[in-house]
Amino acid sequence: MEVRSVGLAWSIHRPTPQFSVVIVPMKPFRFLLFLLLAMPIASPGYGAPPLQLFIEITPPGQVLRPPPGIYSGPVVITRPITIEGGGKVTLDAGGEGTVLRIEARGTTIRGLHITRSGESHDQLNAGIRIDADDALIEDNTIDQVLFGVIINRASGNVIRNNRISSLDTSVSMRGDGVRLWYSSGNLIEGNEIQHVRDLLFINSPDNRIIGNSISDSRMGMELVFSPGNEISGNHINRNTTGIVAIYSDELVIRDNKLMHMRHAAGSALAIKESSQVLIEGNEILHCAVGLIVNSPVHPENILYLKGNRLAYNDVALYFYGEKGGHVIQGNRFESNLLQVAVTSYTSALDNDWTGNYWDDYEGFDLDLDGIGDTPHSVYIYSDRIWMDRPMTRFFRSSPVLELIDFVERLAPFSQPDLILRDPLPRVH
Repeated sequence: MEVRSVGLAWSIHRPTPQFSVVIVPMKPFRFLLFLLLAMPIASPGYGAPPLQLFIEITPPGQVLRPPPGIYSGPVVITRPITIEGGGKVTLDAGGEGTVLRIEARGTTIRGLHITRSGESHDQLNAGIRIDADDALIEDNTIDQVLFGVIINRASGNVIRNNRISSLDTSVSMRGDGVRLWYSSGNLIEGNEIQHVRDLLFINSPDNRIIGNSISDSRMGMELVFSPGNEISGNHINRNTTGIVAIYSDELVIRDNKLMHMRHAAGSALAIKESSQVLIEGNEILHCAVGLIVNSPVHPENILYLKGNRLAYNDVALYFYGEKGGHVIQGNRFESNLLQVAVTSYTSALDNDWTGNYWDDYEGFDLDLDGIGDTPHSVYIYSDRIWMDRPMTRFFRSSPVLELIDFVERLAPFSQPDLILRDPLPRVH
């Protein structure tokens, strides 16, 4: 016996579903499915309906606008559709697995509240996992999830204007807010990310991370074997460390604000074994260390530090290694406890220090051309004490160390070591 009923064309806008009616043959299973979809959403007496049912009967390329309410997950999308929640649709996985997984190219997820993933680090339980290209994840709230958004071996995806946070647990037990694995050509833009572990990029070149706010986490960003990424216009605040780059060449780190990284083991920026990295136009304020960088082993492994402002840090720049070679030009060093620290007096000596502003410059500009008449030179005095013994950092600027510093500058017991010389220091 053939059952004839109504099929539904997807134009759902209000809690009471509105359907256009078409007479089509319908099997008993689809008729029961239709009855289920017609029930009130998350009303008393009903459990939250699974969003997967709505997805299964949405044709490829069409827009699904579920009625406002709470829907159960997890969900897997296997053909390209658009889901629009308008900020009134919650997808809740109930603490199991990944809330929403995308396996279809060109999928769009917009305006959903995605919450309560599982807690398995081994299975990478996440709010959203993307295993396809060209997805758009926009204007969603993703919370109470282990990992926020995972992009796995995919390109051309856009993660824009989302609010992402992890579980309420210790920072090392949270998941990454955004995690890219062997993925390139993606855009991470305008997201508000807080209380996560890291933003992690592994073997993921040529992505753009633009205009995000990242706070109260462990690492703002960590890039490992991920060259060619652009990191611009981000506000990175109150994390243990701001940006860490390891074996990641040709990065562009421009116009970011990195502030209040006060952990003793952290820094605003840490660059290791990465060549041709451009750090330009950033503000690095009130951090334990502004920049940690190793001296290049090979001549091409250099850092370009240009036009940055480093202010109110314990140490503005810290170089470790035996030989310099970086280009450091046109930066402003203001009100730092120590402008430059080194592991060896030669670590920073061979850098190209030109045209930087030093607020502790003691020379003059008699010809008023904006350039000091004599070079700015930095020597090691009592600073060596707390560089060799980090525990003494607590006493930095104390009367005792200030007295030792004053006495050594007045009448040094031995010739102090020169660690840098800027031949053309700016005075304004």
